[in-house]
Amino acid sequence: MTIEFVDLKRQNKLLGHKLRTAINSVIENALFVGGRPVEQFEKEFAHFCGKKYCVGLNSGTDALFLALLAYGIGPGDEVITVPNSYFSTAMVISNIGATPVFVDTDPVSVTIDTTKIEKSITRKTKAIIPVHLCGQPADMDPIVSLAKTYHLHIVEDCCQAHGARYKGHVVPLTETGVFSFYPGKNFGAFGDGGALVTDNAKVAERLMHLRNDGSIEKYTHTGFGYKSRLDTIQAAILSVKLSHLNTWNKKRRNLAGLYNKRLKGISQIVTPTEMPYAYHIYHLYMITCKNRDGLRGHLAKHGIKTVIHYPTPIHLQKPYRQLGFKAGMFPVGEQRSKNILSLPMFPELRESEVLCVCQTIRSFYS
Repeated sequence: MTIEFVDLKRQNKLLGHKLRTAINSVIENALFVGGRPVEQFEKEFAHFCGKKYCVGLNSGTDALFLALLAYGIGPGDEVITVPNSYFSTAMVISNIGATPVFVDTDPVSVTIDTTKIEKSITRKTKAIIPVHLCGQPADMDPIVSLAKTYHLHIVEDCCQAHGARYKGHVVPLTETGVFSFYPGKNFGAFGDGGALVTDNAKVAERLMHLRNDGSIEKYTHTGFGYKSRLDTIQAAILSVKLSHLNTWNKKRRNLAGLYNKRLKGISQIVTPTEMPYAYHIYHLYMITCKNRDGLRGHLAKHGIKTVIHYPTPIHLQKPYRQLGFKAGMFPVGEQRSKNILSLPMFPELRESEVLCVCQTIRSFYS
């Protein structure tokens, strides 16, 4: 038996008719850029997030990049974020000429350690990017308090947290957040896609210009921009999927609970901790374990696929090593990168498959 890490074919089969109808509608209308499907999705997703505006974009990376530009962040500025995220979280900061300032990971929540943020703030600091990693929100209250004290912008990286909640509030908690619709996410398209949601009308308007060559009226350009639009077909697909997202997240939470129960008592493993303030939606079910590589090989022999998110922290990737970052600077995140392993997790995963994964892990350590 093979257990996939993520099996998108199962979801596509369940939604097949609705997805084909949505795609065919776009094909029949022959409008492949912009149009009603994009506008409809933007309205629906803004409502889902409890925000006034949504701007569809071609990726979560571009959403974060354009958000920083919209807030006027650029060369000479510093932006605080974490070293244990996907590379592009820091890359976009560097790409606009600003400097990423890394703050180590909280060992329990796996998100940014809020007790270490203030000492990293300087007169050059302009923003904080808290990453809601694995589907668990960062602890936002301390971040909001620091942002108010030091007059900083907050752009929440919600790329792994579609529908996650902080103290009952769907993220982003603050004014602006960005999302990825990469196919493997809790809420994924059939290719690349992303969005920014915000309550700030000026930020939304700025994004609408930036995503379309500096224009919202054809052949009239108010400035320079980029080509970063959400494809019409992807928007139509996402509209079909959005009504299922909360149900899918509940299924992920149930599967995570089953993992927790069946892995309990294995001393070599630490399962994820859902923080008291969080409604974790388990984009990833990430354990820390002894002899990670041995366990991964054992699972692979039994047809169970796993992923390491992320084997090398951002600050130890070549571009940042060249800027002077070194091993030992962020010990919690660095140690986690050596011990973490993401187990199969998707809403169509069967309970029998979770039990098989857990039994195989138990047999490795027995």
